[in-house]
Amino acid sequence: MSARHRRLSLAAFPMEATVFLYLLAYLPNVIVTRLVTSVTHPGLGRPLTGLETLPASLIISMVLTWAFIWISGWHRDAHAVRVAGMRLPVPTRYTLLSGLGTALVLFTVPLSFTIRDVSIPFIQLIMRGDVLVIAPLVDMVFGRRVRWWSWAALAMVLLALLITLTDRGGLKLPPIAIATVVLYTIGYFLRLAVMTKISKTGDAASVRRYFVEEKMIALPLSVAALALMSASGIGGQSGELAWGFVSVWTDPVLWPLFWIGCTLTLISVLAILILLDPRENAYCVPLERAASLVAGVGGSVLLALFWGLKMPRPAELVGAGILIAAIVLLSLAPRLAGR
Repeated sequence: MSARHRRLSLAAFPMEATVFLYLLAYLPNVIVTRLVTSVTHPGLGRPLTGLETLPASLIISMVLTWAFIWISGWHRDAHAVRVAGMRLPVPTRYTLLSGLGTALVLFTVPLSFTIRDVSIPFIQLIMRGDVLVIAPLVDMVFGRRVRWWSWAALAMVLLALLITLTDRGGLKLPPIAIATVVLYTIGYFLRLAVMTKISKTGDAASVRRYFVEEKMIALPLSVAALALMSASGIGGQSGELAWGFVSVWTDPVLWPLFWIGCTLTLISVLAILILLDPRENAYCVPLERAASLVAGVGGSVLLALFWGLKMPRPAELVGAGILIAAIVLLSLAPRLAGR
């Protein structure tokens, strides 16, 4: 297949449809994750912590992602070596670096949903705000043009962030939340830099190659990092992780964790299609981040309506409205400009 036809195969599926599916996949992920860490566990007499849910959900996502890579045939586009007659995908030095960044993102995102006394919309706005600042900087470093609608959407999402921060009287985050934000931002910077350098070309084969090579590093690395923390025996976190690695597999909570792992896998596939669109990062990143933020706020509203959890603050709902407007702008402006 020619490079032109490979580019057309990506464009055949509208970006709006991909973003909508991404939002639909993110919504149940937010809801189930929050419920698992908010409802009292019968055996423990308290809700599970984020560290108790992370190992199983990441391991399940890893297995499902590798199954998708094999069944879909995406592995054929990756760089590979032959071992005992088998073709095994291997990363390049760039996708290895991106895999390290993705590993940071993989365990900080679900962890951010479980931090007590910190609402989902608030922590998501903080995390996404940092990435939105990085996106146009990466574009400029690599000499990519940033169009006016991308700057406008970026300003809208930052406005939503400012409204929420002002409403809450500033950051005032617990240490684990600050660490989560910092690691997430570092991870995303590595991802965006590598994506921009090697894969934002519109070539479908390049997208598949990047996904396979990045995930084959990121997923086992994130699981291994949690296992090392558990084995270290340092503090209460190691005990929580030990439960998450050992006891969870015979516990009824495994079923909702399996659902979390399924949605994480689907989210990762859809996210890569959005972020590796050949348009500038200042377009793709606000679109993907705004969709995840809307899912976070929407999930919080549904949790309040049907499960009795705390309703998002009015400022957070206003922020969500601004984000929806940013998505509409990014959808319509390029088409109107093209006409």
